[in-house]
Amino acid sequence: MSDAAALLRACALPQLEARVLLMHVLGWRRTELITRDREVLPQDAVARFEALAARRLKGEPIAQLTGTREFFGLEFSVTPDVLIPRPETELLVELALEAIADAANPRVLDLGTGTGAIAVSIGHARHDARVWAVDRSIEALDVARGNARRLLDAKRAGGPLAFIESDWTANIDPSLLFEAIVSNPPYIASDDPHLEQGDLRFEPRGALTDDADGSSAIRTIIETAPFLLANNGALWLEHGYDQAASVRALLEARGFTDVRSMRDLAGIERCSGGVFTA
Repeated sequence: MSDAAALLRACALPQLEARVLLMHVLGWRRTELITRDREVLPQDAVARFEALAARRLKGEPIAQLTGTREFFGLEFSVTPDVLIPRPETELLVELALEAIADAANPRVLDLGTGTGAIAVSIGHARHDARVWAVDRSIEALDVARGNARRLLDAKRAGGPLAFIESDWTANIDPSLLFEAIVSNPPYIASDDPHLEQGDLRFEPRGALTDDADGSSAIRTIIETAPFLLANNGALWLEHGYDQAASVRALLEARGFTDVRSMRDLAGIERCSGGVFTA
């Protein structure tokens, strides 16, 4: 027989990770780990916790073990079919919201939506925004649809999010013109050793790397985005820590103006974008 305190003491994981997994198994809040720490736990709960802890010790991401990850104040469902939302990507949402701040009923396109974290967060913050979410993965679109249904008001002014299976902009209706296009594309080079480390080992490879130099998806989006942007519409892209200068050069070469890069909370130039005048 085990109580929560004994189970946590015996766990080989860092205590923060162990607490997260135990709260997940028990359905407890943080305060309950303190107030109920001597309570004898059901054996099946102990077994589930130990099984999850063993998987974590082998490297599986916490978000995949619990099935959730918080992003922009919302709790998103996560599966192995999608990239795990990361805090630095919240900057992309902030930049999109800034780009549409003065637009009524703005249209926003999220390319490579994955969990739908970016698209849903924008739709949640701007109830009048009409948001299209694109991914080439049917499995990812299923996850994103589920998150949108659970997290967005069914009666929001902008209507339900639209989900499109497409390889970037290939299947987007050319008559649609967007006030903002955003994307967190695969930007890790195929030979980057980080792909074989940490959580990345368990995430879909196609969401992380283009299996080339890490710039092909970025180039495709920058080349095609102007055909889908409204006059003075904005394009913002997340990219690698060392790609800001090259992304700015691509934007300027394609005719974007007000091109700039923005730093995340770690001080890294994380997103670059610009405005396109038709």
